[in-house]
This record gives sequence, C-alpha cells and structure tokens, in this order.
Amino acid sequence: MNNKKINIVTLGCSKNVVDSEKLLKQLHAGGYEVFYNSDDFEAGTVIINTCGFINDAKEESVDTILRFVKAQKSGHIDNLYVMGCLSERYADALKHEIPEVKKYFGVNNMNDVLAELGVSYRKDLMTDRTITGPGHYAYLKISEGCNRVCAFCAIPAIRGKYISRPIEELVKEASQLAGNGVKELILIAQDLSYYGLDLYKKQALPELVTELLKLESLEWIRLHYLYPANFPLELIPIIRENPRICRYIDIPIQHITDNMLGMMKRSHNRKETLAILNTLRNEIPGAVIRTTLIAGHPGETEKDFLELKDFISEFRFDRLGVFAYSHEEDTFSYKEYEDEISTDLKESRVAELMEIQQNISAELNESAVGRIFKVIIDRKEGEFFVGRTEFDSPEIDQEVLIAEVHNLKPGNFYNILITQTTDFDLYGEPVK
Repeated sequence: MNNKKINIVTLGCSKNVVDSEKLLKQLHAGGYEVFYNSDDFEAGTVIINTCGFINDAKEESVDTILRFVKAQKSGHIDNLYVMGCLSERYADALKHEIPEVKKYFGVNNMNDVLAELGVSYRKDLMTDRTITGPGHYAYLKISEGCNRVCAFCAIPAIRGKYISRPIEELVKEASQLAGNGVKELILIAQDLSYYGLDLYKKQALPELVTELLKLESLEWIRLHYLYPANFPLELIPIIRENPRICRYIDIPIQHITDNMLGMMKRSHNRKETLAILNTLRNEIPGAVIRTTLIAGHPGETEKDFLELKDFISEFRFDRLGVFAYSHEEDTFSYKEYEDEISTDLKESRVAELMEIQQNISAELNESAVGRIFKVIIDRKEGEFFVGRTEFDSPEIDQEVLIAEVHNLKPGNFYNILITQTTDFDLYGEPVK
C-alpha cells in the first residue's frame, strides 16, 4: 500500500470544497500523492472533510466515516482522519462512538492536519489550490464565520465570528484561478453582504467586485448568499452595468411574516424584505432572484404558512429552495423553543411550497423557448452535453441540455437556442 497516497473526501457545501482544495495543494507540495473523492480505498491515508449543519448532513457524514472505518478494518487503508464541521461540533462524542478514527480535527485546523502528516505549511501557497471540479469554474471564499444571530443556525458556533479576507489576497487568488483556466468565479461566504465591516469598517463587497472585474479572462462573476438586511446598495449599479457579473441574485429570506422573521431572529421584517426584493427586481432588469425558505420552524402557525404560500405565488421567485426545519443544538431555537411541528407536517409544507414553485418555474421556462442564451458547458452526461446560463449556479439550479450530436466542448461558452423545456430544465441547440 502507498503510504504517501492521500484521498480527501469532501461532504457538504462549497466552502468545504475550498478548504479541501487548499489542503490538497499543501499536501501535494509536501510530497504526497493526492486524490479527491476517490472510490479507490487503496490509500495510505483518508481524510474526510465533514458537514455538520443539519440532520441529513450529519447522517451522511457519520455514514461516510463508518464506511471508511470498515475499509480500514479490512486493511484497505492505513490511517483515517476526520475534519470539518461535524468534528468541530461533536469531537468528544465522535471520539467515544467511533474511536477507530486516528484523529479528529475541527474547522480552520489545516496547520494541525499538515503537522500530523509531517508537512510544513507553505505560506507562499496560501492563495493557491488544487481545483477539484471541472476546472472552468471555481469558488472564491471571501470570508470565514458569521456575525448574524439567526435563531436556527449553528454556523457561528461552528465557524466562529466573521473574518473578512483582504481584497489584495482575494484578487491574487482569483488571478491564479483565472490563470489556471477558470472562466466563472463564484464568490461565497456565510454572508457576502457583511464583507469588509470587520476589516475595513465598511461594506467592501462593491470594491472587491470592482477589483475582480479587472481580471479580464473571468467571463462570469457570480455572487452567492447576499443577506437581505443592510444589502450593499452600491452593488446594484455595478451588476446592472457590467455584463460579466451574472444577473443572479442569491438572497436567502427564510420567511416573510413578521412573526416568523422575529422568532428566527432575522435582522429584517416583511416590509424591509419586500423593499429590497422589489428594488433588486426593478433596478436590475432581467436578473433572476433566488431565495431559500425554512418550513416548520417552531412557532410557524397555519396563518404564517398560508401567508408565505401567498407571497411565493405573488412574488414569483425565479429560483427557490425550501428546507424543513432542523432542530440543531447550539442554536437559540434549540434552547428556547420546542420543536413542536411534526416531521410529516414540515415535509408537507416543503412539498406545498415546491409545488407552487414548480408551476412558476414551468411557466418561466416556457417563456424562454425561442430565445438565445449564452451557455457554459459543464460536462457530457449520457446523450447530452449539460450546461448552464448565467441565471443558474452549478449543482443547485436548473441546466440546459444539448444533444451530443452537436459535439460541444466542456468549459466553453456557446450561444444556445432554447427549443423546449421541462419544469426545471431547458433543451436547446447551438446557433452561430
């Protein structure tokens, strides 16, 4: 067995992906042969980067750990390590329940992981990464942690306070990514809106985006997770006037009634939420607005839910994700509220909201037939090339399918005429 061979398995969100990519780079520079999410169990060492955000993610993380424990017991791997959010939250319990893991690390512990493996941290590689995705898009994590106090969210307890990364450092990392062939840069954080307040004493996202636009080989810049309260309004004209910034506004509102927004300890009420949503829709023509909602949070009455349904029907979000409330330790909701809404009712409410959205999506997609969109091709799958417009983010939004006969190249942009649609996907063909 190759003791210099390391397989890093990553679970959870794109922020975890970035953490793993940086670790991969450091390990490779330290002389290891590195693999990512490999199904090959014949590795000297496996490191699992876990998610511990909600119940489903925690279960997936534990199941993955146990799968590799079994591989270790059968002699397929020598050493098993676990890092990330799950081990940050539940280190003591995990050590007790799954002692076969050689060592557990939390978040922001890359130096400790490297030291355990006999590798010295290379500061000159701080902004460098081993890209694990297709290569034509990459995530840029602009901060760590969160200063919000949302009642349902455990992220501040796991990841700590908000720490913005300096603009110069981010531009350097983005430049390296662009130099390695990245064409679509996706800015991520727990909260993009807050960026800069801790470091520059002002909201600096508009300034950061302006600097990133100077990297001309980046054809698309996409913004994820813009918190509704104190939305950086200076960003609006920058998006409107620069076609290289995707007209894609990801703004998680979670609910719409004052009762629920108050119980969730959000920093915005219904009136303020509607104001920013309408401003974005009116001032950035053609932009799609994506949001996420939580169904079944403690205190959500039938009246609250009906008001949310009406709002979704009336506002007609272009993209929508709905999650059933998960009662998480280390949160205000867990300490202060009873999780009194049944799982069945939560799931029923999720299904009702998604049924409304399915109809909205079908109607919006139907209006795209006959129009031409700039599409980036992500991959070939079965009989189709699969791509996205600027209005869709990788892995979470709808896709454009083009028959394989057209012989397209993943990573390239094409003008695609939309010829037919389904509720959540588009079909098209290239045009000159």
